[in-house]
Amino acid sequence: MKLFQNLFGKDDLKIGAPVAGKLVSIKDVNDPTFSDEILGKGVALIPTDNRIYAPADGVVSTVFPTGHAAAVTSKDGVEILIHVGLDTVKLNGKHFTIHAKEGQEVKKGDLLLEADIEQIKAEGYDVITPMVICNSDDFAEIKMEESRDVASGDDVLILHK
Repeated sequence: MKLFQNLFGKDDLKIGAPVAGKLVSIKDVNDPTFSDEILGKGVALIPTDNRIYAPADGVVSTVFPTGHAAAVTSKDGVEILIHVGLDTVKLNGKHFTIHAKEGQEVKKGDLLLEADIEQIKAEGYDVITPMVICNSDDFAEIKMEESRDVASGDDVLILHK
């Protein structure tokens, strides 16, 4: 039976977009920490919304005090880092609002952070938002959905054990 589940994708884990925007390859991120997949495989989004949501059911494992990044560990053990923009830690929390806290249980679609994307851009920062699977080595395959405009919650990554 397990073989059939794998053939038909029932065991695949789907991770949603944390923010509405354009889905692009992680290789398009202008930071080698992300584009070279040093932290893990993933995707990136060019956000069209200010709200960052949980990409899967799980627990908030980290919220950076500056509000520029958060991590969720899914109920299936997927360690997901969402990093809003590049070098935005330098804003020291300016233009970010934190809505979640470490240890909080979340459902896919629960609000984690808000980022004033237009203000961040106005300050000269790239707002591309990488979403990285930090425990990529735990999965046999991680596939990105086709590049396109997505709504928050749309499946953007498929992981296979």
